[in-house]
Amino acid sequence: MKTPPCILVTTDLLEATRPSVDRAFRLAAETGAQLTLMHVLRQRTTDELRKLLGKGATDVEAKLHAQAQDGLSKLAAELGQAHDVSANLHLASGKLLQSIIEHAGTIEADLLVFGSNGGDFLVSTTASRLLRMTTLPILVVKRPPHGAYHRVLAPLDFSPVSATSLRLARTLAPAAGITLLHAFESPFDCALRHAGIGDAVIQQLRGNAKLDAQQQLQAFAATVAGPTETQLLTSKCDVGQCVIDQEQAQDYDLIVMGRHGANMVEEFLLGSVTKRVIAESHCDVLVVA
Repeated sequence: MKTPPCILVTTDLLEATRPSVDRAFRLAAETGAQLTLMHVLRQRTTDELRKLLGKGATDVEAKLHAQAQDGLSKLAAELGQAHDVSANLHLASGKLLQSIIEHAGTIEADLLVFGSNGGDFLVSTTASRLLRMTTLPILVVKRPPHGAYHRVLAPLDFSPVSATSLRLARTLAPAAGITLLHAFESPFDCALRHAGIGDAVIQQLRGNAKLDAQQQLQAFAATVAGPTETQLLTSKCDVGQCVIDQEQAQDYDLIVMGRHGANMVEEFLLGSVTKRVIAESHCDVLVVA
């Protein structure tokens, strides 16, 4: 992420999506980031107007543009004054996600921020679609902010993207306590038993794998700046549930996840974990490619 970073936050100008805009303004104030506030007039709306009104749609479209521009300006002025941040404004027309990606490229955005007025299912669906379209980090805002991020949960698989996600987490939440979580899996126990491998050998293999995971977790923690702690949990191949259980039990305010895939199978599995965490967690989720 360059210095200063560039944040792009989108809004549909409804009250339900205000928390994501508020969070983006707070992050800009805390990090010195450049901020762009964007609204997209949906192509399907203008298409329907033209179908229903014909030539008369031109005046209506002009009024919609003017209302949207006014709404953007008022929202930016209100939150800008509250957080002492000046935001660039961008009003676009077209397909929502395509418009977001195109403008993110134009301004060289480092982070996309969005929320939803359609509930967790729509949030998860939109995030999944965006993740397939861009490699930019995406912050999904799920609740109104009440200050800076203080408690961050970072599930790790020790891949390079884990390190990238933690660097970004430290940029966005420099004073937060970060818990490094690794869900240790033993997915081959049943297969080994069916192959006739005895319990003693399976226990030894599991113990060796667990020790290796502990060593990797401690080595990873040593590279992370700021306050950190580690947790090693046993998972029965349900990493997503482990993350959700920890988040809800310990009341974290941000989950930071790496998203990657070296092949189609890995992409599917990791994508399903990410999608579940976005849909079922209570707190905000930052996904880093």
